[in-house]
Amino acid sequence: MSLLPLTQSAGPIRFGTDGWRGVLGVDVTAATVLQVAVAAAQELAATAPENLDSQEVLIGFDRRFLAPELAELAAAAVQDCHLLPLLTTGPTPTPTMSWAVRQRQALGALILTASHNPPEWLGLKIKGPFGGSVESTFTARVERRLRAGSVMSPGPGPTSISRFDAWTPYLAALSRLVDCRMLRQRLQRLGWQVLVDPMHGAAAGGLPQLLGDAVVEIRSGRDPLFGGHAPEPLAPNLQELIHKMQVATATGQTVVGLAFDGDGDRLAAVDETGVFCSTQLLIPLLIDHLGRDPTQPGVVVKTVSGSDLMVTVAKNHGRRVVETAVGFKHIAAVMRQEAVLLGGEESGGVGFGHHMPERDGLLAALLVLEALVTTEQPLGQHLTALQQRSGLQLHYDRLDLHLGDPATRNRLLKALEQQPPQTIAGEPVTDINHQDGIKLRLGKGLGHWLMLRFSGTEPLLRLYCEAPTPEQVRTTLAWAEAFVQGA
Repeated sequence: MSLLPLTQSAGPIRFGTDGWRGVLGVDVTAATVLQVAVAAAQELAATAPENLDSQEVLIGFDRRFLAPELAELAAAAVQDCHLLPLLTTGPTPTPTMSWAVRQRQALGALILTASHNPPEWLGLKIKGPFGGSVESTFTARVERRLRAGSVMSPGPGPTSISRFDAWTPYLAALSRLVDCRMLRQRLQRLGWQVLVDPMHGAAAGGLPQLLGDAVVEIRSGRDPLFGGHAPEPLAPNLQELIHKMQVATATGQTVVGLAFDGDGDRLAAVDETGVFCSTQLLIPLLIDHLGRDPTQPGVVVKTVSGSDLMVTVAKNHGRRVVETAVGFKHIAAVMRQEAVLLGGEESGGVGFGHHMPERDGLLAALLVLEALVTTEQPLGQHLTALQQRSGLQLHYDRLDLHLGDPATRNRLLKALEQQPPQTIAGEPVTDINHQDGIKLRLGKGLGHWLMLRFSGTEPLLRLYCEAPTPEQVRTTLAWAEAFVQGA
């Protein structure tokens, strides 16, 4: 083996909320991918459960530029660690790899992806033998290996790397969890169409294979530029889907719009009138749908940035709510400790206790459709009825601010810690939560809060707001933006 000095990296390799990510060609290079792959593989082997008799490390990749090629390098690095790399035959969603780890009882998986980040980004996610993202303690040990000075990189070249089909058994598993034949039949009887925007990402083709002609996909081909914006299913990035939904409504057709992020572990939706619906609404829908079944036990897990509607609907079904910091790995940690009905985060990730401790966009989409055909209500009508029953009609938005100056970040953190605001846009602050960033609750009761938190994957400050009216959301976010700029 040869030694690869860490000085070839543009800076210290640090893991964020889920994996290591950076700008391709600057932070993420052949050299740094080799380093991270070796350190991660060594840590997977060193911490494997005693009863796990496997040397397999699965290697996956999404549709980003150079992701397939760098996945081959990662496989070579794993092989040089005297482990057995298995490389997917093509791009696959991240949940597919997590499921394959459990199904094959592998040591874990390394996935070349930057999820929802901008097109120029790439990175690597690590999945543990339990089929979910490894915890912060694991990635801290990987970082310590990297800081040791150098890591061993592959020698003159690998022997042949074995490949495997991750898609087929995964889709078969989803069809056992959800009655896809029933879904197809009911969609056909109702005359509904499902319009899917995979945003040029790795989830393309999944729902058509499961539901057949009931599904029409747009932007399903590979485009490493993702149409010129980040493959994150937010309203500004889904204008083509929204427009097509509005056109369909004008012609009298009922359509359900669904969208996935770049690596298929996040879901968003567009209702029959073209209104964007984030998981702040979809998670309460899923809690309401699954929570009615007494044979499905478990608590509901949400992140601190999740909607108050999640809490209300869960309690209406007698479900205890557990709140965690932002990042699905925190939800997964709860899922590994106790029975969980579902766990979800504001950014689009939802996981299910009867599946695996991992978010899964395709399964979430199937269950949303199952809920809609069961009530025979289109998405918008269904969500309106749910909010009316809960007595809590809320609106939500998120604003991302680029703060490249570390000094500005430090000043803002100090100001929020030492002198948090007492009023916001004329509303009194009644509670302060420092669980992850700072969350400021306004007024009495549920339904009005502002949260400021630095992203764990990008140089961004995220401003989250939920309020009873759209105007209150806009006013609160405008106040927060002015506060940040004045810090």
